Amino acid sequence: MNNFNVNIFSEARKAGRPLILDGAMGSLLQQKGFESCGASWMTEVNEKKPEIIVKIHKEYIDAGADIITTNTFRTNPNAFDETEAVNISEYVKNAVKLTKESAGNSFIIIAGSNPPAEDCYQSERLITNKILELNHHNHIDSLMNNGVGFILNETLSHLDEIIIVCNYCSSKNIPYIISLYLNGDLRLLSGETLEDTLNLIKEYNPLAVGLNCISPEHFGKAFENMDINYNWGFYLNCGFDEYNVNDIKCRVSPKTYGEIVKKYLKYQPSFIGACCGSTPEHIKKIKKVLDE
Repeated sequence: MNNFNVNIFSEARKAGRPLILDGAMGSLLQQKGFESCGASWMTEVNEKKPEIIVKIHKEYIDAGADIITTNTFRTNPNAFDETEAVNISEYVKNAVKLTKESAGNSFIIIAGSNPPAEDCYQSERLITNKILELNHHNHIDSLMNNGVGFILNETLSHLDEIIIVCNYCSSKNIPYIISLYLNGDLRLLSGETLEDTLNLIKEYNPLAVGLNCISPEHFGKAFENMDINYNWGFYLNCGFDEYNVNDIKCRVSPKTYGEIVKKYLKYQPSFIGACCGSTPEHIKKIKKVLDE
């Protein structure tokens, strides 16, 4: 299923049965007592407690996920001290290895998580365009070299970064998704409207376009401005209000999330998952809704 000569997201859309993406990793680690201190804290869990990462991946697979996301949200170069020559290859290699170990011989699609170079909710750009390019080129190459099925560029909210990722993946024929984060005004943090951003992205022909880490309420409003004549999907914030990332708790129950999923199935999404604050129970509920 990792052969993207055929766009499986297009096939899922035609079949009217979206692929199920997994749920949160970071908030589950917080619930297990891991302190979210420093940009690369999730990477450190890969290295020091790999069995925990494997267990979470397997729980999502058992819940019904078709797609498992590598725990590489902060193995990108800029998560470390960008003034130093950090070799991220071993960090990425280990994260992908843990994901593959979790999947075993099952037909699970592995998505390589490629996050924003800087903090997800940071409006002001603090690094140069050159560092931004190197960050994404390096991280995407490392993920692909270690055998992920496609690149999940997630929580992107700055147009410069979106263009860099789209340009690079398209020019290298790398299968990829772009998933956007919007502020309360339903704009990118760099100011562009959702409509203009989607029109630009579609010119680069990604596998699909999505929205993630926004609340169900914001998603409902954003959806009104979405042209869905393409492969699209969502994985919504089930946790924190605003930006309290150090205290992510579930505030949208699996039952409530299932009702949200039902509402949008008639619009033929290509993929559905859940984001911060979610658990395997949320993914299990998505699976139940689809089975019904």
